[in-house]
Amino acid sequence: MMKYFALFLASTALTSAADFVTGQAARLTIGQRTFTAGEQGASGQLLGAVGGVAYANNRLFVVDGSRVGAIPVNNRVLIYQNILGSLFDPKAPIPPAVNTGIRCPVCVGSADFVLGQIDFTSTDINLTQAGLRTPTAVASDGQRLVVSDTDNSRVLIWNNIPAGNGVPADLVLGQKDFTSIQSPPQTTASSLRGPQGLWIQNNKLYVADTQNNRVMIWNTFPTTNNQPADVVLGVANFTTAPQLDLTKAGATVAATTLLNPVSVTTDGTHLFVTDLGNNRVLIWNSIPTQNQQPADIVLGQPDMVSNVANNTTKLCASGGNDATSGNPVYPFRCAGTLSFPRFALSDGKRLFVADGGNDRVLVYENIPPSNGYFADRILGQPDDLSDIVTDTSDTTFDPNIRQSSPGTIRTPLSLAYDGTNLFVADPYDRRVLVFSAGENFVPNDGVRNAASLEVFSFGSVVLGGTIKTGDTVTITINTTAYKYTIVDKDTFDTIATGLVALINANAGDPNAVARANIGFNSITLTSRLPGSVGNSITLTVTLSTSAVITANAASFAGGEDAARLAPGALVTIVGQNLSSGTASADPAVNTYPDTLAGTQVYFDGIRAPLIFVSPTQINAQIPYELFDATSTSLYVRSTLPDGTTNVSVAIDVPIVPQNPGIFAGFGPDPRPGVALHGSTFATGSVSVDGSITAANTATITIEDRSYTYTIVATDTTTSVRDGLIALINANPEEKVVASAATQFVRVVLTAKIPGPEGNGISYSGTIAPVATATILITPTNTRLCCANVAGSLITTANPAVVGETIIVYATGLGLVSPDEAKNSAITGIKYFGPVQNQPYSTVFALAGGFTANVLSAGLKPGTIGVHEVRLELGSGMTPDQNTQLTIAQDIYTSNIIVIPVVAPNP
Repeated sequence: MMKYFALFLASTALTSAADFVTGQAARLTIGQRTFTAGEQGASGQLLGAVGGVAYANNRLFVVDGSRVGAIPVNNRVLIYQNILGSLFDPKAPIPPAVNTGIRCPVCVGSADFVLGQIDFTSTDINLTQAGLRTPTAVASDGQRLVVSDTDNSRVLIWNNIPAGNGVPADLVLGQKDFTSIQSPPQTTASSLRGPQGLWIQNNKLYVADTQNNRVMIWNTFPTTNNQPADVVLGVANFTTAPQLDLTKAGATVAATTLLNPVSVTTDGTHLFVTDLGNNRVLIWNSIPTQNQQPADIVLGQPDMVSNVANNTTKLCASGGNDATSGNPVYPFRCAGTLSFPRFALSDGKRLFVADGGNDRVLVYENIPPSNGYFADRILGQPDDLSDIVTDTSDTTFDPNIRQSSPGTIRTPLSLAYDGTNLFVADPYDRRVLVFSAGENFVPNDGVRNAASLEVFSFGSVVLGGTIKTGDTVTITINTTAYKYTIVDKDTFDTIATGLVALINANAGDPNAVARANIGFNSITLTSRLPGSVGNSITLTVTLSTSAVITANAASFAGGEDAARLAPGALVTIVGQNLSSGTASADPAVNTYPDTLAGTQVYFDGIRAPLIFVSPTQINAQIPYELFDATSTSLYVRSTLPDGTTNVSVAIDVPIVPQNPGIFAGFGPDPRPGVALHGSTFATGSVSVDGSITAANTATITIEDRSYTYTIVATDTTTSVRDGLIALINANPEEKVVASAATQFVRVVLTAKIPGPEGNGISYSGTIAPVATATILITPTNTRLCCANVAGSLITTANPAVVGETIIVYATGLGLVSPDEAKNSAITGIKYFGPVQNQPYSTVFALAGGFTANVLSAGLKPGTIGVHEVRLELGSGMTPDQNTQLTIAQDIYTSNIIVIPVVAPNP
């Protein structure tokens, strides 16, 4: 089987300069046990709704509180000493001692000290010298520490970095002492109202006095309580009071005005202010020395008098003209627009902007020289047009809705930079993300299921309402309509099955394969066209006039996105410069290596088992440990022969419980499947379904021999099946052996005589009393069928037969049961049993547009991450030399393979 895993997919051309990259993921996270946990609480390791972050002299300061509605607000500031010791140099390997036994080695950070609280678990509100109430920002020059205690309308100053919990501040600004709040608030050179942003540079202190619509500058760092500022920006003088009634507030927007500024920073030369209410960032090319000194440059707007959120009509290129009106159509955002920006930070060359309303961080490679300048890179989004939110479950198939991931940020509030790592406060996911520059070796969609390779788009139709005979439901895929008329006794399942049969009939719809999700009132449609082309498939649903049934369609999406991958799946990573050499793991070993040709792959900091590496492709296994994640951060580290190291930027790889792929040969999709004949003995099966009613009887008849089981009240369909199996196997003269399928409740019948002599043994199933029995006994065929040579390859010279049991191999089916099997499935180690195991999520199959009965789908002993799927081809299917076959779990459908299928020989 190993030769099928060394699959190649040519990569796109990539740049190789170390830098931040649009769409990259965070390499590490602080404040959660995994990237996607999002747990609430307060401890030395667990963060709440983080707001401000600051870095100075190998210390990280995190404000565990914000004013954007995220929870919990823990009213504290955490201090991380020697933070660089926790972050791992991007080019260094994560030590095996750290890697072993830790779920997420790159989920780091245990705070050393807490301010505002007496310990790490307290979250009280206090107006004291040591207390805080909704702090939002923090700043440090490495010696002193400043915190904006926003809801106490003050700024607290520690003249030395605290080295203990709950250390009281030395100075207070904005109030006369540590226990007072000015009421009613006054507007003076020493007052503050809801201050947020802070900065210390060259012995100057800068404060964004947010609710007074101004920025205050102390030309010499304050040394006394309530010390007045020296310079004010945004208003004419220190006594200009804001209009608190927004219905009466003026609309003056200029280079000299501000509306709710929330951050102020400087690189020693320029001053940067995020003017939240005006949807812009203002830049002064020199440090202001005069009150209300005008800014020189504006970002997010074309000029100093505009303040529209995402001012696309003035800044973005049109995407063409509307077909009806002829007017130009603009995107919702682009690399030049801003929506409620929260922070701006420069390292002296680059500028980073937290574009909160667009859920992204903009990276400018140089300090912008003109108004409305476009960012060069985007963090938190795959491109400059998207806005993926990050705190909701992806149940709508909408590509713009995703659960928390290492590559997405909802409302980034602040930034800090240590020269290598960019720290981003992510309040709704309760974490600080750490982005690191690297080589752009792996594209954002460069990780695929090793069997399916391509990523197919999909859509869905959900049924609801009331079922009424005569109503019609019509699904239209592109321009082809499939109309189903409801008949008496229809259910949502039978309606879905009927529509699926129409769509898959004959050669099937040319654009999509349909599958009914039994029990879920829905239909999943998977594109036959791989990649982004499938996203253009249209899907609509219409109902007859006055219909009481309802149906909703979600359009096709997801093509060419990075594949959604399951724990334990074998994956192919494509790119360039991934390894300095080519090497394969020895297939004879039981444990696969985590280093090949000097190359390592990390998922959440866990070293992945490697099967094959080359400069353009890596085959690896996703760690089973990721079963609790919805996404993972992946990067590749490669040591070259000269001792230098290349590290790719991290990318975001979505994780789902299951997403199957079937192994196939080479070539364009649909590819010839790696499919085997399933049995040397003729086989057949009988499904046991329905419900239990005492005294009902279930009978399986083999030729002229009947085996009847009488049901008792404590029975289940499983015990009925097992009772029938016991009755059949108790007859030593019987021509067949009965066994239980591991998928669904089925009796598998296998001829005792090998070869074609066992073909044709008739069998049937009956129930009694016929009129009232609630148990269902359903044979899938009328005769045992299709003995071949078990394990031989299905080819045109030795094709499969309608009704035959065949085997395909797949990966990505997720965790297995029972617990003994689950515990035996260990990352990087060959699975050796138990043989009888099954995925958590039921596996379905379609072959030639008909349901194929899945008999088993367990991990194959002696392999890593490979499932053997044994299925029985439907007896009603049409023979075809290119029969299309898929398997599916939940909403996820595999790639399409083709196998030759012929009619049985009478």
